[in-house]
Amino acid sequence: MHYDVVIIGGSYAGLSAAMPLARARRKVLIIDAGQRRNRFAEYSHGFLTQDGTRASEIAHIAKQQVLAYPTVDWQDGKVRRVEKLETGFAVCIDATHSITARRLIIATGITDRLPDITGLAERWGRTVFHCPYCHGYELDQGKIGVIASSEHAAHLAMVLPDWGETLLFLNGYPVADQIKHQLQGRGVSTETQFIQEIIGHSDVLLEDGRVIQLEGIFVSSQCTIAQDWIFQLGCEIEHNAMGGVIKTNSIKETTVAGIFACGDVARLGGSVALAVGDGSMAGIAAHRSLIFA
Repeated sequence: MHYDVVIIGGSYAGLSAAMPLARARRKVLIIDAGQRRNRFAEYSHGFLTQDGTRASEIAHIAKQQVLAYPTVDWQDGKVRRVEKLETGFAVCIDATHSITARRLIIATGITDRLPDITGLAERWGRTVFHCPYCHGYELDQGKIGVIASSEHAAHLAMVLPDWGETLLFLNGYPVADQIKHQLQGRGVSTETQFIQEIIGHSDVLLEDGRVIQLEGIFVSSQCTIAQDWIFQLGCEIEHNAMGGVIKTNSIKETTVAGIFACGDVARLGGSVALAVGDGSMAGIAAHRSLIFA
């Protein structure tokens, strides 16, 4: 079947991208593998009108609203291959199922790679977080830990005192004296002992046997694009200490003509609100490209 636009990824960004296209009565297919990045978090915060709503409920309602438009189709599945054609793209979900489209919107999200610390991954999205704007307020100004895993950790630690007393676990990561001075200026303490394990609610067991009780822990994950076909399409990737994302311009166009990207796959340090905004821009831009190309 042929579509005007295929959107790969049916979470907040992908659904938001579909909305303006649906309202323009364009034929749209959303392909989703069922792996929302924030599936580990029960509630979403900081998204206007939805603050404190279950993350899954926001996604569910969004899907219902988008699929109410008759020109939008939904396909569960994982994209295996995308090929550039003269007239658009061929998207292969499996060996026998191929769809063509004039435009492509990538909204696949990213995969979070966490530091190899026992007990950390099991608490991800529950008492271990990456975004203070999404989860910091609910810690009720309690004691907060930050685990150093990249150069971004010191920056994160300097932000966090607005949400509670902050302790930066260096865990062997080097921090320059100038940065330590800046941390002290923000009231951030540092701990040099290595972490052995995360236990209890979000308590840190150190190698010397001490246990430091915390209301929550923040850590910068390494953001990884898990889909090989994105690289094979030739989309330029931007890298920094937090990982890699697809490079886009102000209207979410990638460096490959006809391909747009939105949400966490095209923005480091995202949130539901930012993903929705990105998606809306990508959908509008994709629609206009069908007219003015």
